Amino acid sequence: MVNKVILVGNLGADPELRNTGGGQAVSTIRLATTDRVKDKDGAWTDRTEWHNVVLWGRTAEVVHQYAKKGRQLYIEGRLQTRKWQDKDGNDRYSTEVVAETVKLLGGKGDAGESAPRDQPARGGGYTRPESRPVASEPAPGGFDDDDSIPF
Repeated sequence: MVNKVILVGNLGADPELRNTGGGQAVSTIRLATTDRVKDKDGAWTDRTEWHNVVLWGRTAEVVHQYAKKGRQLYIEGRLQTRKWQDKDGNDRYSTEVVAETVKLLGGKGDAGESAPRDQPARGGGYTRPESRPVASEPAPGGFDDDDSIPF
């Protein structure tokens, strides 16, 4: 079975970083993807879809540090649906992308930033009790290049 999502889109807001009770870094971002479609009159219009994306561990930290609103990101991950209850006790469901690989691309938010383009933000794996780790590769012991940026 395959559960794979690939998105290229722009951040809707600056990422916010928080920590779980166990100290694990986590960030939820909103990513906008846009398609051009022809309407019934033959005119081209843009259709934007918003995606909730969850980042864990070092990936969450790196994206928080280097990506700002408008920045274009490449994200690979898997779909996950969570069940929760609202304040009235009604069951609600949220579908989100759990990111496994993130690459910072060009875009509105990249002017003047020192992060290298098209490089993956590594780490980001976490373990949930009912699943296996979702890291696309093991967390690095060091960095591949001489830069101080960890990806």
